Amino acid sequence: MKLHEHFRHCPRCGGGLDLGQSPPLTCGSCGFTFYFNPAVATVALVEREDGKLLLVRRARDPHRGTLSLPGGFVEFGETAEGGLQREVFEEVGLQVESVEFFCSLPNEYHFKEVTYQVLDFFFLVKVRSAQTVAEAGEIADLFWCAPGEIDLGEIAFPSVAEALRRFRDARGRDG
Repeated sequence: MKLHEHFRHCPRCGGGLDLGQSPPLTCGSCGFTFYFNPAVATVALVEREDGKLLLVRRARDPHRGTLSLPGGFVEFGETAEGGLQREVFEEVGLQVESVEFFCSLPNEYHFKEVTYQVLDFFFLVKVRSAQTVAEAGEIADLFWCAPGEIDLGEIAFPSVAEALRRFRDARGRDG
């Protein structure tokens, strides 16, 4: 179920909403318009000096047990870069030295019977040290892998698989 399909009443006046509408939703009683913009997430392409990328195995749903890259949702008041730095440190214990925008891709995040629309921002990331520590409960495992050896069929989200394809193409590496 898409996120907007959970809204049956106006958040301003409590009036009933026309459930046949697509976003934005406009209240027929008070005229309030509710926009459903995508959530923002950041994802790190952390490359070691030997060219290997840091991959994580997800410890929880959605897509528990599949592979992804470090990252997560940007919080209120954060920049994309700040959210990325926080997420990389929280998930894998790495201090980010620099970030360079790589690409952005739309994504869907299915969680507890709700589908959230997400805009993922991918960044090329330099870190101070390659000594990682997986966050218990969030990351089941982490490892470094050559981009051409990554099985894109094991990647949790289509946006991450597409970013990895683009990364390989930019580096002249086939999958």
